[in-house]
Order: sequence, then structure tokens, then C-alpha cells
Amino acid sequence: HTRADRDWSADVCFSDLTLGALEWVRSQILVRVSTRLETLLNERLFHIAFKQSLYSGGQRATSQALDDLTGLRQFMTGNGLFAFFDVPWMPVYIALMFVFHPWYGWAAVFTAIVLAIIAVATEKTTGKILAEANNLAISGRGQLNRNLKNAEVIESMGMLGNIRKRWSDGALKVLELQAVASSRAGLLTALSKIIRLSSQSLILGLGAYLVILHEITPGLMIAGSILLGRALAPIDLMIATWKGFISARSQYRRLNEILKQNPVDQDKM
Repeated sequence: HTRADRDWSADVCFSDLTLGALEWVRSQILVRVSTRLETLLNERLFHIAFKQSLYSGGQRATSQALDDLTGLRQFMTGNGLFAFFDVPWMPVYIALMFVFHPWYGWAAVFTAIVLAIIAVATEKTTGKILAEANNLAISGRGQLNRNLKNAEVIESMGMLGNIRKRWSDGALKVLELQAVASSRAGLLTALSKIIRLSSQSLILGLGAYLVILHEITPGLMIAGSILLGRALAPIDLMIATWKGFISARSQYRRLNEILKQNPVDQDKM
């Protein structure tokens, strides 16, 4: 058993090194894919923004589409997207823990269900608030841009104070909504981290008990804790990066809508 455990520990170290190398390769692929996406779309979105400003006499002048594309690209290069790639592997990890020992598997299932409930609660408690805050922020920036284009008229008519107050009220409303969403998300993120870390400690205790009963080896005790951490990490990461995911989802919807409304112009003579 001792020699087998040493071999297992060496395999685990090699697997961790391989995993780290593959994650680095995956991050580099996403960087290049996101850069390619922005390269393909930024010219078309610039053309759409220019046409909207031209045909509306400057009333619809905005760079929001280009800002959305940049934000979406930044999300694609972050850790939040990795969670959605890793979630489909959770059943594989949990099935392997059942192979180690049924108690390991059921402990992983129970913890995953609890974290999934927290993830759903995060969406329910922050999704609408963040979406409303983003819409208000976009509307406020658009109004501000239009006011800046008419700065001379606003100053000559003495409207600056009222316009500033209107903008300030909107900005404060956005801050209030974001603060409420961040507070709720922070509480749920901390709760999910406590549950994940506690579950890894508890499963070590469970593994030690099973070793005493000679039902598993000490190597499987350590491997079970590592595997549980890998199985639960995607859900924990999704909860931690949920705010960024909400913003990216809104950016994608706005880009999809504006691209559908403004098809590619046909080449003319």
C-alpha cells in the first residue's frame, strides 16, 4: 500500500502540472479568439455608430456598441468563462469519487447541490438589479454625451445646474443599485467559499475515518479532497464572477440586436 500511495502521489503531481499547462493553453486560445472577434466586428460596429449619428443629426451619436464589444472581449479573456467550460466535467469528477467510495460520491453530490442553490439565489437576487443598473448607466452616458454636444446652448440658457442635477440623480441611482447587488453577491460568494472549503476539510476527516476502517488507502484520502475541490471549483467561480457574467450577457444581447437591425451594406458601384 505504501508504494502504491507514493506512485499515486507522483501521478497527482504530474496531473496537476498537466492541468496547469492545459489551462494556460486554454487562456491563450481565448485571448486570440476574443481578439479575432473584436477585429472582425469593430469596423462594422464603427460604421453602424457613424450611420446612426449621421441619419439622426447627431441625436443618436453613441459609442455604446464599441464599448459593449470591448467589454465582451474582456470577459472572454477572464476566469469567469472558464467556469462554464468546466461545469460539464462535474459529473465525471463526482462519478470518479463514487468509484473511490460511495460516501465520497454522496458527499460531493450534496455539496454540489448546496452550491448550485447558492448560484441560483445569486441570479435571482442580483440579475434584475444589475440589468437595471446597466440600463440606467447606458441611458445616463447617452444623455450626457448629447448634453456635451450642446454645451454652448446649455450654458447660454442657464440650464447647467438642472442638467447636472438630473445627471447626478441618475448616477446616484446606479450606484445604489450596484451597491445592493454587490452586497448581496458578496454575501453569497463568501457563503459559497465557506461551504467549499469546509467540505474539503470535512471530506479529509471522512477519508481518515475510512482509512481507519481499511476501506480506502491514505492516497485515496488525499485524492478525494483534491478531486472534490476540482469538482466544486466551477460553481464557486461562477458565483464569484456572476456580476461580470450578467454584464457580458447584456452586452451580447445589445450587440446581437444592433447587428440584426443593421445588416451588412451591399457593395455598390
